[in-house]
Amino acid sequence: MSDLPAIAIMGASGRMGQTLIRAVEASDKAVLAGVTDRAGHDWIGKDLGLCMGGAANGVIVSDDPLEVFARSQAVIDFTSPAASLEHAALAAQARLVHVIGTTGFEAHDLAKFKAAARHAVIVRAGNMSVGVNLLVQLTRKVAAALDEDFDIEVVESHHRHKVDAPSGTALMLGEAAAMGRGVKLADVSDRGRDGITGARQRGHIGFAAIRGGDVVGEHDVIFAADGERIVLRHVATDRALFARGAIRAALWGQDQKPGEYDMMDVLGL
Repeated sequence: MSDLPAIAIMGASGRMGQTLIRAVEASDKAVLAGVTDRAGHDWIGKDLGLCMGGAANGVIVSDDPLEVFARSQAVIDFTSPAASLEHAALAAQARLVHVIGTTGFEAHDLAKFKAAARHAVIVRAGNMSVGVNLLVQLTRKVAAALDEDFDIEVVESHHRHKVDAPSGTALMLGEAAAMGRGVKLADVSDRGRDGITGARQRGHIGFAAIRGGDVVGEHDVIFAADGERIVLRHVATDRALFARGAIRAALWGQDQKPGEYDMMDVLGL
C-alpha cells in the first residue's frame, strides 16, 4: 500500500474530472483513491480506464461518495453547487480535505461550508491557477492605486458549455478590485446591460461574459480612464493547470487545521 495521500475525484466523466484523474495518476505525490459520478450515469459500475478510452485500471466508477471517501485523505470536487454541498457534509464526517473548484454558489450556500469547515479542511476557490491568483493580487493593488477616474471592467470568456456567469474567477477579480477600492462589490457591481441603460455610473465595477467554442478561460481586468487604459490579463489554454493547483491544495491541506481556506492560503499570498 502506498504511503502517498489518496485523492478521490468527483464527477469523473466531466472534462475537468478526467483532467484531474490524469493529473493524479501522473503525480508522484499522490495516488487515486477512487472516483464517483452521478447516479444513473453510463460509467457507474464500470472500469474507469476503459471509460476514459484506455486500458483497464481496476478503478470502478461509483455513485456512492461515502464508499470512496472511506479510503481517501482528500477529495477534489469540480461538479455542481448542489453536489458540492452534499460532498462537503460527507467529507466533514470523514475528516477529509475537501478541495472545491465548483462555482455558481448562492450566498446562502456559504453557511453550509462554514459548518462543514468546523470538522474538516475546505479549500474553495473560483480558480485554482497560480497565475490567476497572482492576477487577483495585482488587481487589488492596481485598484488601490487608481481613483474612480478609472472605470473597472472585468471581461471573461469560456467554452459554450459553461453554465454560470460571470465566472467564479471574474467574481474573484471583481472582489479584489472592490477590496482595493475599499468598497463592497455588491454595492458597485454592474452585471447586466441591455437596451437603454444610461451612462456608466462612476465607481461601478462592470462584468461582461463571452461564451463560445472550446475556450478554456480568458480573463481581462480593464482600468479605463480618459486617454489611457491598463489591462491585466490571464489566458488559460489547458485545464491541466487547474488540476495541478487543485492537487497542490489537496496536499497542502493535509497539514492544516479544520477551517475554510482558499488558494491565496495555499500559495502563501
